[in-house]
Amino acid sequence: MTAVPVRQQAASAGTALPPHVRTAFGVGDVEPRPVVWAGRRAWHCGDVLVRPVPDNAVAAWSARVLDGFEVEGLRLARPVRSSDGRWVVAGWTACRFLDGTIEPRYDAVVEVATRLHAATAALPRPRLLDDRDDLLTRSASAAFGERRLVLDPAKGGELYATLATHRTPVRSEPQVVHPELFGAVLFDADGMPALIEMVPCWRPKEWAAAVVVVDALAWGGADDGLLQRWAHLPEWPQMMLRAVLHRLALHAQHPEGSTRTLAGLERVARLVAVLL
Repeated sequence: MTAVPVRQQAASAGTALPPHVRTAFGVGDVEPRPVVWAGRRAWHCGDVLVRPVPDNAVAAWSARVLDGFEVEGLRLARPVRSSDGRWVVAGWTACRFLDGTIEPRYDAVVEVATRLHAATAALPRPRLLDDRDDLLTRSASAAFGERRLVLDPAKGGELYATLATHRTPVRSEPQVVHPELFGAVLFDADGMPALIEMVPCWRPKEWAAAVVVVDALAWGGADDGLLQRWAHLPEWPQMMLRAVLHRLALHAQHPEGSTRTLAGLERVARLVAVLL
């Protein structure tokens, strides 16, 4: 995986940053520069990063959490309020710009997960998770045996069904975790990690770390040893199993899933099967 400089990559095509949004976040006099952060379109306006959000409720929750939040060894982008005090304006949010690149430092990303989730353990379950039924939520619920999904066998459904027979109960308690840290952590020139936003999920913290490992092994070119280097985490075999089931369920439901993109998950499944 090649590190992607956030500042130098052109933004994808789409609606330009509206002038009234720039004004609302206090950057109306600053010429916006298009960038891509974690694969998504954004605009760099001086020391502020303005970006569209797919979910207003999640973006507002993330801003409330990160406002004044502290995590040892992790830079957090401080959210910027609009002139009338809102965190989200017409589907856009803003934060202080943090320099960095996405790099294949996968052990460091798992370490970020452990530090972050030690800090989020005291957060209450977000009400916005109630009755949520998006693709990620369905896949995680299926991975933990909370719902049954009809999955395309050719896109991972058959492998999912085989692996699911090895699922056994776990004792780890759920808490607020970020389930999408792979590709979301930036590193500066000194290797200091940074995170711009939070994505809420109510699952064991070890599972969130396991999802990073699955993603890194399946699509990031990580070495097999990554799996063993974090085997000291509680209930690791079952957390890895639930993480790969989660990604298989997601892949099988995703319209862009294919036999080519399934290959990485098949590799991870073989590695995880040895642990069970």
